[in-house]
Amino acid sequence: MSTADELKYSDATALAGLIRKKEVKPIELVDDAIGRMEKLNPGLNAVITPMYELAREAAKGPLPEGPFTGVPFLLKDVLALYKGVPTSMGSKLLKQHAPDHDSELVSRYKKAGLIVLGKTNAPEFGILPTTEPEAFGATKNPWNVKHTPGGSSGGSAAAVAARMVPMAHGNDGGGSIRIPASCCGLFGLKPTRARISLAPDFGDVMGGAVNEHALTLSVRDSAALLDATAGSLPGDPYWAPPVARPFLEEVGADPGKLRIAFLPAAFDVPVHEDCVKAVRDAALLCERLGHIVEEAPAAPIADPGAVRRAFAVIWAAGVASIVKIFVKMGLSKEHFEKLTWGLYEMSCANDAADYLLAVGTMQRMAREFASFFKTYDILLTPTLALPPLPLGSFDPTPDNPLNGWVRAGEFCPFTPLCNATGLPAMSVPLYWNDGGLPIGSHFIGRFGDEATLFRLASQLESARPWKDKRPPVCA
Repeated sequence: MSTADELKYSDATALAGLIRKKEVKPIELVDDAIGRMEKLNPGLNAVITPMYELAREAAKGPLPEGPFTGVPFLLKDVLALYKGVPTSMGSKLLKQHAPDHDSELVSRYKKAGLIVLGKTNAPEFGILPTTEPEAFGATKNPWNVKHTPGGSSGGSAAAVAARMVPMAHGNDGGGSIRIPASCCGLFGLKPTRARISLAPDFGDVMGGAVNEHALTLSVRDSAALLDATAGSLPGDPYWAPPVARPFLEEVGADPGKLRIAFLPAAFDVPVHEDCVKAVRDAALLCERLGHIVEEAPAAPIADPGAVRRAFAVIWAAGVASIVKIFVKMGLSKEHFEKLTWGLYEMSCANDAADYLLAVGTMQRMAREFASFFKTYDILLTPTLALPPLPLGSFDPTPDNPLNGWVRAGEFCPFTPLCNATGLPAMSVPLYWNDGGLPIGSHFIGRFGDEATLFRLASQLESARPWKDKRPPVCA
């Protein structure tokens, strides 16, 4: 591989190694990545806030000595605050909102040596599993620009898939890391609830549904980045169980003979044949690797309809908590996207008791899942019930402003289960359909047990490598 190709196609760990060996300078990596972004971003609309001069200034040093010193990185424009740089949350109302401090997560990224080149596109307030905000326009999928890259971390996913950068920040409140990982052929892990602190601005978001992490080309990048960013702070409302050793040490470690249940169906939601083929293919691969694999005798939750309704109450309340701030300032319906306002109105029809009843339903489901993991080590499902949908599929219709919410339920019935329970889960890119679109496989682990997921993921990565699969729109 030529030096130019090495800079384009290597993962973040390899690029950090080049810098440590002094084979390349941070400013060279930054300028090379900026060149790719300037070439590709006009066609993809993945990055909405370039930070090139800040990045170049940082690259000239001095930089902290960390696992990713000098490696280019992108931040999703939701939650992750970077002092002095607008954080819009996908909304036209916040386009000029520049925070006066860094989030704790951003501080940890900086301590790890990462250099932030910009902020990536997201739907308004991170609501949808697509990335088509009115404020910034649609992000396109590098595998087929007529299709969604997923959401809400779709800008980050598109940028990594196109090799603008080797990894990028994302967060996940209903699947927002795993959904775009599936749509864009990347590795995406949602950690255990509270593995990464949301300080200083939040204790939790949506009752613990929202988790921070990243979309990566490789399993080892995800593990090393989680090592660099995990941990609680005084004042956090709760924290994830401690780990036995660094996550990076789990990569390549023997997972043993795991007992894996796979669930190709999605309760009462139809699943596309491509997604069924993908999960059955992943199950067969796991079996060939020596694991005990069997189709789940039943769904791990007794009443999926009740869980879905409860999650809707909590999600709508989370949206309403943002909208209400602006309503109190005198803003109204016309200042928000139709779906955002529709969810606000949905929440206004509920009361505090409805919210607490919904929380109770989520907690009962967590108990049911815990019982399931007495028998199995892993639950395998499709990441999504449909392949990446055409752009525009989630738009409101004249008779239904909540069409996007309805379509979201049809598109991603599996991923929110892990946000409701706090379980760690990952989307692994093992399958592409006949149309050339990636279809992720979704592996769910026990609470606090990212270690087993990383061991299995690295085994799958070795058996069926995906890093060198490149989309038509690529560096």
